Amino acid sequence: QVQLVESGGGLVRAGDSLRLSCLASGRTVGFYTMGWFRQARGKEREFVSGIICRGDITNYADSVKGRFTISRDNAKNTVYLQMNSLKPEDTAVYYCAARRLGGIGLGEADYDSWGQGTQVTVSL
Repeated sequence: QVQLVESGGGLVRAGDSLRLSCLASGRTVGFYTMGWFRQARGKEREFVSGIICRGDITNYADSVKGRFTISRDNAKNTVYLQMNSLKPEDTAVYYCAARRLGGIGLGEADYDSWGQGTQVTVSL
């Protein structure tokens, strides 16, 4: 299994930007489809974005489309989530996930490995 560690979260104001990073170890991340999920307090974990191994196909939740960009650097074993024009409703713990087989999955069960999460808080 691949081990994942997220970083880059923090407290920002509405309209600001953050870039989350997910560093993988144990296995080469280039073999994995990668996803970002988030979980707000009291809510279910939800899909945010995904990217296939080669990086040329991505998918986004409607709520973040046009504001967030997922990318990957397989040489650095790292996946990124660039978040622009942040809104208070983006406040959540953000999780990185890896999927060994298959394309971009939209559900938690589609992914085999998870990071511990990083908190993003957006204030007015």
